[in-house]
Amino acid sequence: MGISPKLLTDGESVIVDTRTHPKAVIMPVLVLLVTLALAIFLDRLTSNTTVSLIIWLLAVVVIVVWVVKPFLEWLTATYTITNRRLITRQGLIARKGHDIPLMRISDVAFDQGILDRMLRCGTLVISDASTRGSVQLHDIPDVESVQRTLVDLLGNLHDSPRTDDGT
Repeated sequence: MGISPKLLTDGESVIVDTRTHPKAVIMPVLVLLVTLALAIFLDRLTSNTTVSLIIWLLAVVVIVVWVVKPFLEWLTATYTITNRRLITRQGLIARKGHDIPLMRISDVAFDQGILDRMLRCGTLVISDASTRGSVQLHDIPDVESVQRTLVDLLGNLHDSPRTDDGT
């Protein structure tokens, strides 16, 4: 994991670098197991090679759409907090990214359901001074710690003296 150093500006350092919690791939793994079991079961019931081929083609389609695609999305999505901004990146072939300067963040909250608390993850809700309002980062590992770290960074930014206008 890790963000490429060439994406960082001079003096910028990585504080938190993470990806979506592995719970995001639990359902795709279950779909894979059920699809394979069902395909093997149905294949054993038939002696017709055409029907068998159709069963396995359908299994491959299900696996690509509901297993491979979500797994690749999980694998390629990263969330990085530096001392200057929040960086989100996702995608393998077509990349999508979003940067929020820390100075624009006005509020940081988190949301955890029962399962999230057991798995120590949750949704990080970041409100900024834009027309979009807030950004939700789902299934962040150790979300409470990440939220505290981000709040500390924001506090340090707002407490430090300004040097751009001489005041």
